[in-house]
Amino acid sequence: MRAAQAIASTRRRALVLTGGAALVAGAMPRLARAQGEDIVIGGSIPMTGVFAFAGIGINAGIADYVKMVNDAGGIKGRKLRYVPEDTGYKVDVSVAAFKKITSQNKVNLYYGDSTGFAKTINGELDRSGQMLMAGASFASELNNPAKYPHQFLVGPDYTEMFGILLNHIAKEKPGAKVAFVYSDSEFGRDPIEASEATAKKLGLSVPVKIMTPAGSVDVSTEVIKLRRAAPDYTIFHGYILAPIPEFIQQGKQQGMTSKWMGTFWTMDSSTVMKMGEAGDGFMGVMPFRYYYDTEKAPMLEKIRALRPEYQSTAYIQGFLTAMLFAEAAKRTLDAGKPLDGKNLKAALNTIKDFDTGGIIGTPITISGNSIPVGRVYRADMKAQKMVAASDWIKL
Repeated sequence: MRAAQAIASTRRRALVLTGGAALVAGAMPRLARAQGEDIVIGGSIPMTGVFAFAGIGINAGIADYVKMVNDAGGIKGRKLRYVPEDTGYKVDVSVAAFKKITSQNKVNLYYGDSTGFAKTINGELDRSGQMLMAGASFASELNNPAKYPHQFLVGPDYTEMFGILLNHIAKEKPGAKVAFVYSDSEFGRDPIEASEATAKKLGLSVPVKIMTPAGSVDVSTEVIKLRRAAPDYTIFHGYILAPIPEFIQQGKQQGMTSKWMGTFWTMDSSTVMKMGEAGDGFMGVMPFRYYYDTEKAPMLEKIRALRPEYQSTAYIQGFLTAMLFAEAAKRTLDAGKPLDGKNLKAALNTIKDFDTGGIIGTPITISGNSIPVGRVYRADMKAQKMVAASDWIKL
């Protein structure tokens, strides 16, 4: 009972945090729906708990795009309606939220908060056949249309993220030595084995792989191993922030000259800036442009007009997810087909050379379950910004 009350109160708080955008999207009078039922986006969103920093941004991004579409008249006369529930980033709570939302609404599209939830709910998605799902996960396992036919990833999977970094390294320093440092978690282990094979194909070597507990603090023993391997580049994966700054600081103190890199969930501007002096020059892969990027991007300009303060990469990911949901729905309706999971996924897979309004800086094609595109960015601590260190790399 308490959990249900907490979820309800957090949801009310989420609506306030997003400027009431979700309420605006959901409060359409019945007369306005005369041209057809609402197109419903359900959401298991971690507004509290360890992933709240991302959930708050994701929630705002989805709600803002829903409001933009509805303000412009909807999709073929139908309004988008966004129905989120807080999950605290817990799989059982997320499953309960899914059941609640889908029992009270005819849901067409769904945002999931984690890999665990995506895997747990997959059987239900297949059984009902009613919806298309994306979410916060970039797990390589989900990038399998045969096993996960009603899901997709809004960006490259973790193995593809490593592939983008390794392609950049191979171009910048052929034959380089690359170390992998990752957490002892499903998230951390995900891309390691496949990425070692990719490195070898690109003529790179992987002299050391180091696994640490996800929340490790004392990494002095691991830093000694890393220094002995003398890598030209070190890629961290399976962490948000700690223990990355500890590795870099101790590595530099011991004379290491490695370049340091990370993957998506480490690469929000606010996260990297917390590294302080150690983070200067830190690089990583980002599937989207940053809020403050100055290159031409009409959709980023709309976001900046709507929200003048910095918005996280989680916000951008949520916003783009809603955009791709809407595009899949539009293409399905244009084809005169029902909005079910099979048709929505088939419509999504017709996306070819699609312009996201500059959120991704190159046209995208979604042929499978991922968008295998990204760019390497580098931290400029003086400017307090992430700056482009490569062109857009497509795998």
